Amino acid sequence: MSSHAARRRVARRPPRARIRRRRLAAVSAAVVLGAVCAAVLSGLGSDVAKELTLPLRHDDIIRQQAREKNLDPALIAAVIYEESRFRDQTSHAGARGLMQIKPETADAIAKHSGGVRFKQSDLAEPQINISYGAYYLRLLIDHYDGNETLAIAAYNAGSGNVDKWVAEAGGPGGFRSAEHIPFPETRAYVENVMDRREDYRSKYADDLGL
Repeated sequence: MSSHAARRRVARRPPRARIRRRRLAAVSAAVVLGAVCAAVLSGLGSDVAKELTLPLRHDDIIRQQAREKNLDPALIAAVIYEESRFRDQTSHAGARGLMQIKPETADAIAKHSGGVRFKQSDLAEPQINISYGAYYLRLLIDHYDGNETLAIAAYNAGSGNVDKWVAEAGGPGGFRSAEHIPFPETRAYVENVMDRREDYRSKYADDLGL
């Protein structure tokens, strides 16, 4: 090999300082990854995992509305989770916000609750949306004489459908979700809300004032 070729080969080798910087960056990345893994395994990691799998937002509004409407705050949280995962959104059917209130339902609630200045865009506000959703939940629970299973089913499928199913079951006493709800989506909805309610009660008792 000529001296000229040797010099070119040496020139192509990365400087030692650059190699040291790369090694240091690799070590730093490994340290950060280890810290993240340690956090996941620690109590902090448990909180992060809980927040990801079972989020809770606006707990102050949920507590307030639960007191005002005489509702279980965990039930409100469970309905919000099932409806929107605590994200403001609008469905293809036009239902809006955290508790997915339909425009016609919102207008009826505004009329009955004295919301004379209400406009549909207000449903993007957590305070208004949760207030109207809690109002509707209370209305349904009262309509079904305290039967929360029927109220939850009606929140999803409408009270007209649930009234028909209850009649076909021979009355509320004979109603069984698995047997008398013909809509798979609504059956799953009722089961999921009930399950999430228990999860919120056990995991967020302090936040929800339970």
